[in-house]
Amino acid sequence: MPAPDWISAEDAQARLSVRPQTLYAYVSRGRVQVRPDPADSRRSLYRAADIAALQQRKSRSRKVSDVAAGAIAWGEPVLASAITTVAGGRLFYRGRDAIRLAETETLESVARLLRGGHGAALKRTERPPPPEAADMRTRAFQALAALAGTDPPARGRHPMALAVEAATLLDVLTDAVAGEVGGGAIHNRLALAWGQGPGGPGADLVRRTLVLVADHELNASAFAARVAASTGASLSASALAGLSTLSGPRHGGATAAVRTFAAEAAQQGPRQAIANRLVEDRALPGFGHPLYPEDDPRAAALLARFQPPAGFAALAEAVRAVTGQAPNIDFALVAICEALRLPADAPFALFAVARCAGWIAHAIEQGQTDALIRPRARYVGPDPEFA
Repeated sequence: MPAPDWISAEDAQARLSVRPQTLYAYVSRGRVQVRPDPADSRRSLYRAADIAALQQRKSRSRKVSDVAAGAIAWGEPVLASAITTVAGGRLFYRGRDAIRLAETETLESVARLLRGGHGAALKRTERPPPPEAADMRTRAFQALAALAGTDPPARGRHPMALAVEAATLLDVLTDAVAGEVGGGAIHNRLALAWGQGPGGPGADLVRRTLVLVADHELNASAFAARVAASTGASLSASALAGLSTLSGPRHGGATAAVRTFAAEAAQQGPRQAIANRLVEDRALPGFGHPLYPEDDPRAAALLARFQPPAGFAALAEAVRAVTGQAPNIDFALVAICEALRLPADAPFALFAVARCAGWIAHAIEQGQTDALIRPRARYVGPDPEFA
């Protein structure tokens, strides 16, 4: 009898001699493919070939260079951090469940938590007026760039001075997105700027979103912020590095692809739009996440708090039925902005304001290590001309 292509979790754990948590970690890092068990939707099956490859890898020693190369994309951890972790399919900020925090906390309080601070925020009352650009993304870049050009390096600064600068920086970015200098909670300021009454259901949905998007471990933009911070750069310069990285279509710019997919589904019907993409071996943006083999808990928590537009609900149902993939945070962001009728660039603006809290926390933590992030390249070019 030929060996099965897919095996149970128990069989996979036995072959690898690992605990369930380790198997889930392999899945979250993209090393093992997983799919629902056709015989029992509550269980999952694991690709036998991937398990065999892991067995072989564990049985032989690996060169340091191979380990380093494998850590670049969804691989082994590359630096120590006490800020955020994804474990058991859940997201934790300094050990606290982010989903629970979203029930009561604001972005400001979570930003202090991420930075390791306590008590009320200290910040400057005087802030510059926001840039006068037409769209929120441009204003955000201009505001951070202006600060990065004048703020002093973070290296050697007193922790209290950095705490004041951190809280002020988050306010400056919020001012840029809102288009005016304002006071009060960040979620209420954004809600008011976007035509949602402060304190209403729309504002509360914005608050929950900001909390759940504030940080996500060592993602690309957080790593960019840490690299900048490792040189001693200012907090604003580190945040600008994070914002620049976030703008890419494979990070914060992914919400644009979700809109395109939703538009295809509205025009062709969800099933046909999905089929067209699968036939062309194209991704289904807004669905699935390498760190969450089941559901993205951030998306699930947000989608449970409002009624998504009919087209989005139908698309999510069809994708789950066809592929088993659940909506991720990119899908939830776009669905929220559509339901609240927010501006077209609101998904990216929400992402940027929220994630700035994480960039600042990573920049401060990296500065505390006093270590420069400077990896070596594995050269594959022409032979050097020593002669």
